[in-house]
Amino acid sequence: MTHETTSPATVKIILDVDGESRTVAVEPRTTLLDTLRERLGEYAPKKGCDHGQCGSCTVILDGRRHLSCLTLAVQHDGAEVTTAAGLGRDEADGLHPVQRAFVERDGLQCGYCTPGQVCAAVGALDEIAQGRPSHVTADLTGPVEATEEEVRERLSGNLCRCGAYPNIVDAVRQAAGYEVPDRIVQARELLQELQAACPDAGSSPADAEAEKAAAEKKEKGA
Repeated sequence: MTHETTSPATVKIILDVDGESRTVAVEPRTTLLDTLRERLGEYAPKKGCDHGQCGSCTVILDGRRHLSCLTLAVQHDGAEVTTAAGLGRDEADGLHPVQRAFVERDGLQCGYCTPGQVCAAVGALDEIAQGRPSHVTADLTGPVEATEEEVRERLSGNLCRCGAYPNIVDAVRQAAGYEVPDRIVQARELLQELQAACPDAGSSPADAEAEKAAAEKKEKGA
């Protein structure tokens, strides 16, 4: 789709968005995020803070993850932009391995930040595969591993206000090929251990009285 304008203050640029060449006329001050959403109808990248602080606008720009709210569209004439909507376009089920892992690991709640989280995760895993260290990389001479600490550090710029961070980290590590424990099973096992250690824990006084009365009634009936 081509967007024409008669305003002398606009510049016509071409962007390859999710594999499709798009021509659009934009003002020099227009961000890439606003261009994608307001001019090209690409709504996967979200506008959260518009100040580069939440990460919900993350896209893959020429192979690297970028905050689209902090870069001007005119700077990227001819660039390749991949949004979360286009990540899995070459997959049989339409899902990138990271997206599939997010689904399997329940790495989302409301979902507003998820497109940015997914793009950031794809970019982070590419950085790890290329051996690019982060602030928490212990060995700068060896291969970089997608440890929990490494993943948390690399995704620290992407906020999830619902608090789905544990599952997001698990999803990213699963997509990287790591064996990830089932947190639901872990929680159930922990609960069973706590109940065994403290059988009365979690019972209210009313529950205790009701159980006592039921036991006494049963004894009298016997």
